[in-house]
Amino acid sequence: MKNILAILFVFLPSFVIQAQLNNDADRIRTNRGDLEIHPILHGSIVFKWNDLDIYIDPYGGGQRYKTKENPDLILISHPHDDHLNLETLAELNTNQATFIVPLAVAELLPDKYTDQTIILANGESQEIKGISVKAVPMYNLPEEGARHAKGWGNAYVLTIGGKSIYISGDTEDIPEMRSLTGIDVAFVCMNLPYTMDINQAASAVLEFEPNIMYPYHHRGQDIVQFKALVDAGNKEIDIRLKDWYSSN
Repeated sequence: MKNILAILFVFLPSFVIQAQLNNDADRIRTNRGDLEIHPILHGSIVFKWNDLDIYIDPYGGGQRYKTKENPDLILISHPHDDHLNLETLAELNTNQATFIVPLAVAELLPDKYTDQTIILANGESQEIKGISVKAVPMYNLPEEGARHAKGWGNAYVLTIGGKSIYISGDTEDIPEMRSLTGIDVAFVCMNLPYTMDINQAASAVLEFEPNIMYPYHHRGQDIVQFKALVDAGNKEIDIRLKDWYSSN
């Protein structure tokens, strides 16, 4: 049966498969309870781990978060408004949240968030509420004149309950991504002309070999074909396709 389903997956038109995707939460077992992964929209994710709720680049309006608990931790990758979305932040209850952001984001946040904000540059780390957060580079190639300059934004590597989680932000297949090791779960962007295409993304993923990988931030890209590219190179990488563009 698995073989038959695999054959159907390859030969069904991509648009048919994508239409059948859902954005239900996944659960990843950690050494201190399950990590829930909630796809929200585009590059926005909510992680729930025990009593902590972690928002990544909240975007799309407060209504998308109405069934979620208030954030304890908010990570923002860079200032573009599909990542730093001040309208969405204003609609959330962020009273108890700690923000982790690059300097370029901190400079644009309203003053009311100042006392809640920790600034990390590429290479810096912070331990907060039992979670390790490391800021790593995200940028376009070539660097000169890039939409996302090196050091302007952060990708993040989180360590949660012994699991290492990579969130790419907006990047191309840069050496710093390709050299990642020991990543349990990865979220990798792919949309032109802002980041990279599915071929670049697949090549990078095949090099750093996360155990589980989610294509996200992929508007306009064929993620079914992306999965086929990775599967052809390494079937041990668990590519999970979700509906990141639901109207719900």
